[in-house]
Amino acid sequence: MQVAPRLTASERKLANAILADYPFTGLQQIQELAARTGVSAPSITRFVSKVGFGGYHEFQRQLIAELKESRRSPLDLMSEESAIQESDFLGDYAQRLADLLTTLNSTVPPGQFEAVCRLIADPSRNVFVLGGRISDSIARFLSTHLQQIRPKVFHLAQNSELWPEDILRMRKQDVLVLFDVRRYQPDLARLATLVRERRKTSIVLVTDKWMSPIARDGDIVVPLSIGAGTAWDTVVCLLAFVEALIVKVSESNWPATKARIEEWDALRLVRPDEVQGQGKSDEA
Repeated sequence: MQVAPRLTASERKLANAILADYPFTGLQQIQELAARTGVSAPSITRFVSKVGFGGYHEFQRQLIAELKESRRSPLDLMSEESAIQESDFLGDYAQRLADLLTTLNSTVPPGQFEAVCRLIADPSRNVFVLGGRISDSIARFLSTHLQQIRPKVFHLAQNSELWPEDILRMRKQDVLVLFDVRRYQPDLARLATLVRERRKTSIVLVTDKWMSPIARDGDIVVPLSIGAGTAWDTVVCLLAFVEALIVKVSESNWPATKARIEEWDALRLVRPDEVQGQGKSDEA
């Protein structure tokens, strides 16, 4: 939040209360919110004005709009689809993705990106990774590369009955990276809360601008653009962010990365040099 440095102590208290059960806390009547947080109604009014709203009712309308957006399915999005030029469908779609990628600089401050990289690159930390029904493909992409770069990287199973083993392994200094975009998965939110309360592990959330409920437990929250004006959201910004992480982490200690990859390749059942040699033999 860009206004965070300008918030008073009571306003920060109010902001934390809203984020702890976002957006539902902010949908209460102002008197109920004041009683719940111990922040006076006039202070709440000043807070919503400071964060850019004309009043508490306007603030609530925005929360309701965000709640509706976070639950929209491809069927909902199709009704408002921005038609792609049929004459150059691929070119038009590619331009939409290119436009989205330009938002990375504004949505992910350099300091935040560096903070995520430091957490993941620290060899003393275990790194645990998991995503939702669709976003787990991005989580798998990240964990597969990280496992070749550094040890102690674990990809949690989709089956929540298998999570206790990984949760018991988590320590306070470790990091859990979660991917969750609309429509958000309640089991991932429950996992984040459990890890926060029981293990005190740092949580990095990669989500969209409507914010997964996991945000209330996240130490670092990375909101990325996913709307391409079509029935289907895009993961291009998530993938670009993850690729940047992989490159940065691998280069943070390249000698160690190089040694890890060499050892990894030496233990593969079919090594890269053998594949190349086989190809030459077949051509001969």
